[in-house]
Amino acid sequence: MKKPKVAIIFTGGTISMSVDPRIGAAIPSLTADEIMSLVTNIDKFAEIESIEFGKFPGPHMDPIKMMELRKIVQDTINREDITGVIVTHGTDTLEETAYLLDLTIKCVKPIAVIGAMRNSSELGYDGPSNLAAAVCTVISPYSKDKGVLVVMNNTVNAAGEVTKTNTLNLDTFKSLEFGALGVVDNDRVIYHRNVVNRQYIPTNNIEVNVDLIKCAAGMDSKLIKYSVDSGSKGIVIEALGRGNVPPKMLEGVKYAIDKGVCIVLVSRCPTGRVLDTYGYEGGGRQLREMGAILGGNLPGQKARIKLMLALSITQDTEDLRKIMEYGQYYENEI
Repeated sequence: MKKPKVAIIFTGGTISMSVDPRIGAAIPSLTADEIMSLVTNIDKFAEIESIEFGKFPGPHMDPIKMMELRKIVQDTINREDITGVIVTHGTDTLEETAYLLDLTIKCVKPIAVIGAMRNSSELGYDGPSNLAAAVCTVISPYSKDKGVLVVMNNTVNAAGEVTKTNTLNLDTFKSLEFGALGVVDNDRVIYHRNVVNRQYIPTNNIEVNVDLIKCAAGMDSKLIKYSVDSGSKGIVIEALGRGNVPPKMLEGVKYAIDKGVCIVLVSRCPTGRVLDTYGYEGGGRQLREMGAILGGNLPGQKARIKLMLALSITQDTEDLRKIMEYGQYYENEI
């Protein structure tokens, strides 16, 4: 029986790092072949094709590189000989790249994004085990049509739901609100639930001039105004609680909207969606009536990616609202 063929696209990150004795710190150094040589017995499960995209630490990945990566992933997954695609990535920005891929690639074949929390010089280097689990995931017929998956520590999460929760732990990637989709156990992926409300944004472009501002007690409008005056096309505000801001930020929100800059509200809380529940000064109802858009239960970093993609295809407020509020609100609620 012919083995499935899996393409692994290497972009860098901790999975490609080892400690440089000259500086006593980890840097990207391993090639794709060197990493794969540490994944034992994988040839029994699949034929592997390695593709070198780069050796970028997580913080070096930006939206332009993400879109370049997206094209390679799209072209690779479209090949008839490829069963699934795996992307290795630095964990600091892994969830943003995974979500961008999930929003812009429409296919049935499985795509998984993985990384490592420990470099190859550390005891317990987790890169090979994460790669092995990802291979088991993408060759499974049960992984079809689930969108982009994040496979870490033998746990499978949806790209649209997962976030990095800890700076150190191997099980750092979690879907805090809805829980994991499944697990990899005894070289098999087992799913507990499906993904709902997946969204596709048909674009090959991205608007990079989008900022993210986190809200805190007593903040004023200076950061919003600076963002607008610096040329921002959109601003995501990580608001308080249900989607509220201090009263002194209202001037900045109005300033941005009057200048045609899209304002999207999410919450700084790790779970729960924003909603225009409160009618006091700075409350979500007032912000929405001013023209702000509700960003659902996305964290700020993902809402920013989504807004970047949305702005690449439209600047119309109502069209942007439909994209940003997709699957989160019903007509009688808004």
